[in-house]
Amino acid sequence: MQKILSGMLLGWFITWSLFAQEPRAVTMGGYVTALQSAMFDSLSGPFVNENVIHNRLNIEAVISPKLTAAAGIRNRLFTGDRVRMDDVYAGMIGRDDGWADMSWNLAEEQSLLLNTTIDRLSLNLNLGSAAITLGRQRINWGQTVVWNPNDIFNAYSFFDVDYMERPGSDALRIEYFPTASSTVELAVKANHDNNITAAALFRFNKWGYDIQFLGGLVNSNDVVLGAGWSGAISSFAFRGEISWFEPYRHRNIEKSSVLATLGTEKVFSDKFMAQLQFMYCNEPVDWANDQFFHSGSLDAKELAFSTFSAFGQFTWTLTPLLNVSASAMWFPDLSGYYAGPSLNYSLAENIDFSLLWQHVDAEMTDQRMRMNLGFLKLTYHF
Repeated sequence: MQKILSGMLLGWFITWSLFAQEPRAVTMGGYVTALQSAMFDSLSGPFVNENVIHNRLNIEAVISPKLTAAAGIRNRLFTGDRVRMDDVYAGMIGRDDGWADMSWNLAEEQSLLLNTTIDRLSLNLNLGSAAITLGRQRINWGQTVVWNPNDIFNAYSFFDVDYMERPGSDALRIEYFPTASSTVELAVKANHDNNITAAALFRFNKWGYDIQFLGGLVNSNDVVLGAGWSGAISSFAFRGEISWFEPYRHRNIEKSSVLATLGTEKVFSDKFMAQLQFMYCNEPVDWANDQFFHSGSLDAKELAFSTFSAFGQFTWTLTPLLNVSASAMWFPDLSGYYAGPSLNYSLAENIDFSLLWQHVDAEMTDQRMRMNLGFLKLTYHF
């Protein structure tokens, strides 16, 4: 695996060396965030504090009119109580679920952790009516906002506040565009356990809706069939996804899973927007598995903690520079809920300040859990 990784990095370095002298051939951008967080069950109890300095670097090199190379690198410096108190925290941060291990903990001290991760590294060949992408990339088949059971290649956690790009997959992706409003996709992904996810998707437009159907194999274990759509009813957006997972390798241990979600949203003016989404899952995951604040890739089967779940969010733009929002989730099976107000203010053209709070109150396996996470975030884009 190290030879494979070295070869991939060497190939990118050669590409960079050849084309970096042409100013229009290479573009670079990214951001730096300072995220201060505090975790506590009550204001009178102990606080677990953490600070993360996160540098994101995106690089794109146009090798020819048809061939493009892209890379994305995350550099994160963690300091505080979480690193000091949690023996498995460094391993969780340094874990790479991809086929190639491209995450390194460069420094591990008592209260300090420095990690570098390459989460994008790909070549894209554009053939006009078709495109081929090879390498670590994001394959987004989701249609809804919060829960995406169609996103079988790299589903993500809604609760991760510091990963705008979302996880990627080590995959080969082939796209064909029969018409201006239709797409056929074939994708194959391998993960760190050499399990294969391979699927096909057909997306088209009919009756003013983008409609898609998909089918394939997930993690060398589940046969999946799914469908999704996005459109509008009057002035309300209307979206939905459904996926059915049938295990065949572990059919004597695991059960079939069905996840279905419906969502709507409406922009009432240039100041107000409301969103609603509902999800059903016949086999929700065990809350004790600690997937709620999972920051890496999720399995699309692991999106639900309750048979029925509901989400709502209201966003208010007070001024062009300031907006506030309030979101909530309901988990009936857990007799629980989530609440998440936030505020975002643009300090300058490329500097944003955010204040976020996440509150959870729900039944775990053997006890009631009440947890608060508060975040102060400053972001500089370049």
